[in-house]
Amino acid sequence: MEPETRNKKTMKIHSTTVVGIRHNGQVALGADGQATMGNTVAKSNVKKIRVLLGGKVLAGFAGSTADAFTLIERFEEKLNGYGGNLKRAAIELAKDWRTDRFLRRLEAMLIVASKDDMLVISGTGDVLEPDHQIAAIGSGSMFAQAAAVALKKHAAEMTAEEMVRESLNIAADICIYTNHNLVVETIS
Repeated sequence: MEPETRNKKTMKIHSTTVVGIRHNGQVALGADGQATMGNTVAKSNVKKIRVLLGGKVLAGFAGSTADAFTLIERFEEKLNGYGGNLKRAAIELAKDWRTDRFLRRLEAMLIVASKDDMLVISGTGDVLEPDHQIAAIGSGSMFAQAAAVALKKHAAEMTAEEMVRESLNIAADICIYTNHNLVVETIS
């Protein structure tokens, strides 16, 4: 097999920007729609935000798409198994993700949020409560996070949803792996 062909077969679909903000009693979680394969846009309208538990929990993912879908499904199972307790479900998913032979190979990150909590979950066993009630993951995360911090500090009259949209748009203007096809969900 030619090296070029072999590399194309092992390339994974990934890259995105996801940002979540808790502000003035509202939680918003949003993502762009771009998925890349190597240096090519594979799809421009992937929905990376899921509404779970009858609208009480939001989940967003960055990383390999198939891996992320698997993790979202596992998180939803944990959430249902622990009576909607977001922190407990996140911790149990992180434990499984780190120790299970199959899950350990999955390459993705999650942001999960409820009215009361927002967490970032990684495959290394991390369950982090973000500073400033802002969470960001993915290729354009640092651009979106910087924009979100500035908006919370200097534009407090905006809603969490408006801040998420503007942060993602700023990231899309800078990051080549982020586009302007946004999906934003909220909990009030």
